[in-house]
Amino acid sequence: MAERGAHLTTAAAAAVEDRPSIFEVLAQDSLMGAVKPALQHAVKILAESNPDRYGILWRKFDEIYAVLDLLLQHHFLSRTSASFSENFYGLKRVGGDSTRAAYQGLSRRQHLRSLLLLALLPYLRTKLEKVLARQKEEDDFSIRLPQSFTQKMYRAFLAVYPYVCMAWDGWTFFHQLFYVFGKTRTHSPLLWLAGVKLSYLTAHDIRSLDLKPTGPALSPSQSIGEKLHRVLSTMVGGVAVSLSTSLSLGVFFLQFLEWWYSSENQSNIKSLTSHPTPPPPLHLEDQDSHTNNKVCPLCRKLRSNDTALATSGYVFCYRCIYMYVKANHRCPLTGYPSELQHLIKIYSPEG
Repeated sequence: MAERGAHLTTAAAAAVEDRPSIFEVLAQDSLMGAVKPALQHAVKILAESNPDRYGILWRKFDEIYAVLDLLLQHHFLSRTSASFSENFYGLKRVGGDSTRAAYQGLSRRQHLRSLLLLALLPYLRTKLEKVLARQKEEDDFSIRLPQSFTQKMYRAFLAVYPYVCMAWDGWTFFHQLFYVFGKTRTHSPLLWLAGVKLSYLTAHDIRSLDLKPTGPALSPSQSIGEKLHRVLSTMVGGVAVSLSTSLSLGVFFLQFLEWWYSSENQSNIKSLTSHPTPPPPLHLEDQDSHTNNKVCPLCRKLRSNDTALATSGYVFCYRCIYMYVKANHRCPLTGYPSELQHLIKIYSPEG
């Protein structure tokens, strides 16, 4: 009832001004940004507690989240003409036909564009940023392998990518600025590319959404494909409604988690907890007289350039553990989730 009352209050305000304020559109933009860090942290805890069972969820988190986000956004775009966060704030997407009811959904072209820009584009940007971070780590470790023309073009793209992001952020800022002064009908380039604008849900839209049937009942005459589509649609709808209700109660908590696990806050925490690398010892007696203790668990040869993995404590050759962690993101012996920053150089007494 509270959610319906909020929608009706918003609908009454729509009679005065159909265009949402900049605060409302920015709030709905930040809502989905708070969901992913919260889920990612929960999956990380599961993976660390049981790597064998939940490790794949951590390694494939981006792909799993992208599929779930795609299904969620498709459900809301089809039934409410809005993304999940836009519907949460009582907004809808309007195309060329402003009289089209929200429950009818967007046109096929606008629906497809909106779906790609809402779910696919963030996934691609996340993967590119991770690739860029790994490339910087390789440069820091000074690993230079012979490069083909394709690899050179790939590195050139990674070098240009930060400037592309800067240009995109600048475009977004000026788009929002023009929206504040009423010079454009959209606050985001993504909405402009999708060919839609944001508007308030009207009282007629709310009544239509409340009275809209969920779909035809299953009948023996329906084909297996139709039945499967109906069951999947019902399942996605149930998950979407449950998620909407949960976020109504926990939106503040999600915003707090978004701030806590933001890159700026995490960098401050790391700066307080990180310590400089100590200098190599001047003299240490060799207490490791057994050859087996000097064998790398990966190559089964005497270790060279000893390097410990902080997540498990095992010692390997630097090249062996670097290449393994880079490819698999876990410890080869324990399966604990690991990254390249967990590699620790061990200084030998001969050094």
